Amino acid sequence: MIENQWTNSIKELLQEANLGDSIYFDTLNKVPYAQEILSYDLDFVKDKEHTMAFETDLLIFEKDKSIKPRVIIESKITSVTTHDAITYSYKAQTHKNVTPYIRYGIMLGNRQHFPLPGRLFRHGTNFDFMISFRDFILSEEEKLAFIDLIKKEISYSQKIEEMIYDSRIRNRKHYFLLQKELRLEEMFF
Repeated sequence: MIENQWTNSIKELLQEANLGDSIYFDTLNKVPYAQEILSYDLDFVKDKEHTMAFETDLLIFEKDKSIKPRVIIESKITSVTTHDAITYSYKAQTHKNVTPYIRYGIMLGNRQHFPLPGRLFRHGTNFDFMISFRDFILSEEEKLAFIDLIKKEISYSQKIEEMIYDSRIRNRKHYFLLQKELRLEEMFF
């Protein structure tokens, strides 16, 4: 199985999970990572702009009257190199520069008995999550953990958006604590 086929199978798994009426999934979608203002009119209002986009492996987005990207997942099968970790981590940061509430992760398939590699921990600093699957077909335990992870990531994206863009509204929620939790789960053989 090649990477795109595997990613499509994961997309289908998520579609079947019914994560909400307004939640959609797409593969190989180009999502903006930079938006440059090329010129302004005489009142310093944006006149011309240029948007650049990276192709993403799996995009989870909310669609109603507009589209809001919620989660981007990069896919790798069998192995991941240091170069992959650095490149995808960089892509994660650039996407977050344009869409600050987006969540970004990497999923590894067909890893057999190998855990998440240390190079991802060291070089994947901009990932919000990492997950490794033993085979191309997910076990029931892996499916449940993955769907739970994606539900949380969608919710985190929505909460981050609210915190950023509602921060000056009079009747906003008044948070006094924010913690980015570290969650690790061990593989059982």
